[in-house]
Amino acid sequence: MNLSLSQRLSLVFSVLLLACCGASAWLQIRANIMHEKEVVQGLSRGLARSIALDAQLMHADSDPAPTGAPASEGLGPEAVRRLFGQLMVVNPNVEVYLLDMEGRIVGHAAPAGHLKRDRVNLDPIRRLLDNQPLPIQGDDPRSDSGRKVFSAAVLRMDERKVGYIYVILQSEEHDRLAARATASSALRTTLWSMAVVALLGLLAGLVAFRLITRPLNRLAATMGQLDTKAEQLLLPPPNAGGRRDEIAILERTYSEMAERINEQWQTVRQLDHERREVVANISHDLRTPLGSLHGYLETLSLKDETLDAAGRQHYLGIALAQSRKVGRLAQALFELARLEHGAVAPEIEAFSLSDLIQDVFQKFELRAEEKLLHLNAVLPHPAPMVSADLGMIERVLTNLFDNAIRHTPTGGTVEIAVEANEQGQVRITVGDTGPGIPADMEDVLFRRPFALRGEHREGGLGLLIVSRILQLHGSTIELVRVPQRGAVFRFALAAA
Repeated sequence: MNLSLSQRLSLVFSVLLLACCGASAWLQIRANIMHEKEVVQGLSRGLARSIALDAQLMHADSDPAPTGAPASEGLGPEAVRRLFGQLMVVNPNVEVYLLDMEGRIVGHAAPAGHLKRDRVNLDPIRRLLDNQPLPIQGDDPRSDSGRKVFSAAVLRMDERKVGYIYVILQSEEHDRLAARATASSALRTTLWSMAVVALLGLLAGLVAFRLITRPLNRLAATMGQLDTKAEQLLLPPPNAGGRRDEIAILERTYSEMAERINEQWQTVRQLDHERREVVANISHDLRTPLGSLHGYLETLSLKDETLDAAGRQHYLGIALAQSRKVGRLAQALFELARLEHGAVAPEIEAFSLSDLIQDVFQKFELRAEEKLLHLNAVLPHPAPMVSADLGMIERVLTNLFDNAIRHTPTGGTVEIAVEANEQGQVRITVGDTGPGIPADMEDVLFRRPFALRGEHREGGLGLLIVSRILQLHGSTIELVRVPQRGAVFRFALAAA
């Protein structure tokens, strides 16, 4: 069931309250019945003694019993039935029986077929005669297993015990009338009392649960405002089977928050590790040209008098080249910092991608000729128009071509391909025939500078700048694995 905590508590409380009311009513009815039996038995305790005395007087006035016969037979069956019938007419609430010393019923006034037993257990009779606490219930001769309160007395003939007078104090007629009265009055009163008590208790419980769970509801609502997933839990869709239990909501929300905090902590640790590697790589890239610059300047200072003009210009040219390298790296760091901190916003405009590619080709034409590289462009007709920041996209292509030309061996090819896709975008692919990027570098390629040696490329901040610029345009760059090709990068821009 899709119930909140307060609703579930109210439901459980209602069930328990009804169960307690039912048990209380049952105990009350039973206590009333037992009290009634105790009062009836206490008031009628001497009834059997009076009947026994009357029976003895009848025996004294009648003929003596035959020799060898039980003294109780001296009363005669008809005399007993007549005596007992008169007593039951006077008091319909009682049933009178004559028992022998072993508990067998030897006389009664019950109608034919009403007597279910032929003997009565004598233990309750002895307990009553010993004045033990009331109520004491004995066997009901008109029932197979029923027990009722009774009165009993010893029947004596000629000073001898010949049996017992056994009087049931609540006859069949009494039971019938009592059942009718209970069904019509007492039970109805009890049920109404239960209903009133249950209703009042339920209202009090609902108010109490509402007051108790109100802070928890406010906390769950606050969590829902902080967490969209928790808000979805608070208002589950119909027939979704979601639970509205506030504790379950908080448990799941805190579990998700713990998972997210752990993920963020791992991300922070990874970023810190990457930051350390960035600092280490940049320090390496700076240390080499700065060391070279310092060395050549120191050489000029020490050998100034011995160097001729050509040697002096040679050392100065190397120092200037290293200085320019340091300047480019510092400019890249500055540009990346501005991009990372949101200090630069793209100025979107429509422009021809083919014109931009032609400008980039002209920029790298001389370097490509020096290395005997082929610059190819695969463009559709007509040339596509894109919506982007012209300067930023030029920087993207410049960085990609710079890396491709620098790391493509002599006689290789650098190619750019442009095509439109079905999503209203223009996809640009820049590839070369160089050594490519190792597989273990793909995960960190666009997150930190990489430094590879040997046959691989020496990475810097160029790809980081490219990735950040494309993020500002709502796009991403990816490394594509193409057989028989080196490094192939692909990204998409919005078509104009």
